[in-house]
Amino acid sequence: MGHALCVCSRGTVIIDNKRYLFIQKLGEGFLLEPNLGRVSAKWEGHPTPHQEISLGLSHVGDDHDPSLTPLAHSGFSYVDLVEGLHDGHFYALKRILCHEQQDREEAQREADMHRLFSHPNILRLVAYCLRERGAKHEAWLLLPFFKRGTLWNEIERLKDKGNFLTEDQILWLLLGICRGLEAIHAKAFLSRDAHRDLKPTNILLGDEGQPVLMDLACINVEGSRQALTLQDWAAQRCTISYRAPELFSVQSHCVIDERTDVWSLGCVLYAMMFGEGPYDMVFQKGDSVALAVQNQLSIPQSPRHSSALRQLLASMMTVDPHQRPHIPLLLSQLEALQPPAPGQHTTQI
Repeated sequence: MGHALCVCSRGTVIIDNKRYLFIQKLGEGFLLEPNLGRVSAKWEGHPTPHQEISLGLSHVGDDHDPSLTPLAHSGFSYVDLVEGLHDGHFYALKRILCHEQQDREEAQREADMHRLFSHPNILRLVAYCLRERGAKHEAWLLLPFFKRGTLWNEIERLKDKGNFLTEDQILWLLLGICRGLEAIHAKAFLSRDAHRDLKPTNILLGDEGQPVLMDLACINVEGSRQALTLQDWAAQRCTISYRAPELFSVQSHCVIDERTDVWSLGCVLYAMMFGEGPYDMVFQKGDSVALAVQNQLSIPQSPRHSSALRQLLASMMTVDPHQRPHIPLLLSQLEALQPPAPGQHTTQI
């Protein structure tokens, strides 16, 4: 879907015979983290896992065509806010600079991943196309725009007020995230050995507060032959403070399956409970996350959380991947912990 694209005038673009108007673009000096989303940006260099800064977003006029803005780093992408002139709806246009054939293939795989799903907890793809820029290409993914931003935006908004998500809200969000992961894991061609970069900045919030997974990049692993490939891929694509212990040094005997995602999901749960990831401070202080994750996590005591929620987190943060629960077990546990139906509206955020 979306093979036809042309820039027909400055500030507008046509995708699939529909015209879109560029509304906002990133200010100078900002790069988006790979597959991060439009609501936050990071400086080049060595940012903290959640370092987000306010974007200097400006109106795009006739003399400011964002499609001509150079991307300053291979593998990084810009995301622009555009308006569909055919329907008046806002969309996020993700633009990825592809230097080589491998970059184009990875962008195509990301688009193909999006097309696989029609699920309330997985980001859908509106359109996709590849645009030539001299000897290089730009992959353009047109995606729904989420005005509420990401789960991390919500966590920080509450922290600024001295608040946290309630346990009911956490359980409701975690259930939706797990349902999205279950759908991703269930796709036959992905096999058990697909891995994603799961973190609060890769979870969007819909109008009703429902979690929506984005960044569907993945890698398939076929035993020990691809161990080194997986380790290199994880180092490039997986945020260090949300990366499972087995991904820091992938051994031939190491288990890499959906339970690797369960570790990252546990880090997300920890962030929802305490307002920061379990290893964010380790990273910020310059200490070794690779060493820290080899020790069992100490979970702070808090009257906000039940023993059942703490036990659930502990099971997800088990260092040995063999001992972590699979997604179906997590789902059954979460469904049992959900509040009674008449009060479900109170869990939304």
